[in-house]
Amino acid sequence: MNAISRALRSENGKGIVIVGPPLAYAILLLAAPLATIVLFSFWTQNFLTIDRTFTLGNYAEALTDPLYRELMLRSLRISAMVTAVTVVLAFPVAYFISFHVTPDRKSLWLFLITIPFWTSYLIRVFLWRVILAYDGPVNGSLLALGVIDEPLSFILYNANAVIITLAHAFAPFAILPIFVSLEKIDRSLLEAARDLGESKTMTFLRVTLPLAMPGVLAAVLIVSIPTVGDYVTPRLVGGSGGTMIANMIYAQIFDLNDRPMGATLAVLAMAIVALSLLWLVSRLRFWLWLAETRGLWVALGLAVAEIIVIRAIFTLGPGLVGAAATVLGLLGLATAGSVLVFAKVPKGRAGI
Repeated sequence: MNAISRALRSENGKGIVIVGPPLAYAILLLAAPLATIVLFSFWTQNFLTIDRTFTLGNYAEALTDPLYRELMLRSLRISAMVTAVTVVLAFPVAYFISFHVTPDRKSLWLFLITIPFWTSYLIRVFLWRVILAYDGPVNGSLLALGVIDEPLSFILYNANAVIITLAHAFAPFAILPIFVSLEKIDRSLLEAARDLGESKTMTFLRVTLPLAMPGVLAAVLIVSIPTVGDYVTPRLVGGSGGTMIANMIYAQIFDLNDRPMGATLAVLAMAIVALSLLWLVSRLRFWLWLAETRGLWVALGLAVAEIIVIRAIFTLGPGLVGAAATVLGLLGLATAGSVLVFAKVPKGRAGI
């Protein structure tokens, strides 16, 4: 007992006492459910009976079934589009607040940005459903102005509606980290660039943008991860063309009463998203390093070539080696390449 008391009174012991309860709480509420989902993915279900015999059949079916593959790819595409639109539109807002708003007004602007959080997310989705409806204000205004002859049908109950709604919902999540990154930039660096003869545009491209990249990357991660698994928005405004992997997971668990397959799709979705983001971050580091050392056009050319090769593998691979082997092979190559980049390529000016 004396040894335990002395250990608890030490610096390490005090740290364990402080960290212990939150860690136990996190394990109980986060790790335990996640472990349960992973365990379920290796079982099968026959109506209400769970067969606990270990099997990889769920993973084989999930990787080979074209429906699951298409939903996962659609989820990644929609998430990528939402992330691109949100970050591109959020950067000018964050830049304006950081560089053109007086310090005593910045808090007010940030307060205004958070106003959408005062309203329920479900209500905001329903509002976009009304706005984009066949007889909604968007179509009504365009018809009244004579821009269109008949209401637009491609802005609701498809992937476009999901992208618009999610981009609006996650805009504050992109603005705030970019703003924080811009606020940390030493303004004397910008003055030095101007004194050395750089134009405003080149100062932005060579100084401001690279130093703001950590915030941009944080915005990309904050927006892309939850949008891949969003369920409510595709359900309410997506229609059949905007259905995503989360809707299929729900259908497997609650509608089809196949919890192991739903757990399998959830595990695969988490793994694919994690490895895809790892690949994205590593490629950004590599392409930025290549742009600094070999030139911008070399980096752009290599990036475009790599994307074309990946698309060709996705298109031709299933017919040559099978869908499962194609997905697993790409994930393996992406992981190995990411580890190699992080080990060999140093961080550049952007801090990535």
